Amino acid sequence: MTKRTAAKYKLDRRMGENVFGRPKSPVNKREYGPGQHGQRRKNKLSDFGTQLRAKQKLKGYYGDLTEKQFKRIYAEAARVKGDTGENLVGFLERRLDAVVYRAKFVPTIWAARQFVNHAHVLVNGKSVNIPSYRVKEGDVIEVRQKSKQLGLIQEAIALTERDVPDYLEVDHSKLTATFVRQPGLADVPYPVIMQPNLVVEFYAKNG
Repeated sequence: MTKRTAAKYKLDRRMGENVFGRPKSPVNKREYGPGQHGQRRKNKLSDFGTQLRAKQKLKGYYGDLTEKQFKRIYAEAARVKGDTGENLVGFLERRLDAVVYRAKFVPTIWAARQFVNHAHVLVNGKSVNIPSYRVKEGDVIEVRQKSKQLGLIQEAIALTERDVPDYLEVDHSKLTATFVRQPGLADVPYPVIMQPNLVVEFYAKNG
C-alpha cells in the first residue's frame, strides 16, 4: 500500500526518536541518524535548529506532506482565532488520511494516503479520494463495502501500539468512524513530544 516501505524509518533515525511508536523502529536499538556520519551528529542545536527539527518532525509524522502543503496549513492556522499551534495540530488531524489512520483502518499514515487515493473511503456516504480533504464535526467516515475485506484493515485493527483517540467514535465491526470534534495538542496520541509552538516560532522568523 505504500511507496515508502524502504524509507519509512528514515524520519525516526534522523530525529533519534521512535516518532510513530512502532515496535520495529531502528531507534529502539540505535539512537543515531542515518548515513555514515549519523553517529557523530550530537552537536547542540541552535534555536533555529531546534525549531526546524520540531517542524520536520511534525510535518514528517503526517507522511508525504510537501513543505508547500504544510506551510499552507500553518498559514490558515495563523489566520483563525485561537492559539496557532493548537489550530495547526487540529487542522492536521482533520485531514481525511489522518482520520483514516487514527481510526485504525490502516497500519500507517502512508497506507492511509494510498487508501484514500484508491477510493476505499466514503465521507457521509459519498466517495472521497482526496487525502487532504478536511473533515468536519459530525462527519461519518467509512470503508467502502467492496473494500471491507482487505487484509490490511484487520492488520491495522489488531495493532496494539496505538489506540483510537476520543475525538473519534469508531465502530470496527462496521468500519465506520465519526469525527466528534477538532482536537488540541493534548488530545492527540503522539508517541513522542510534538512542539507546535516551535513550528510557529520557526515560520514567524523564517516566513
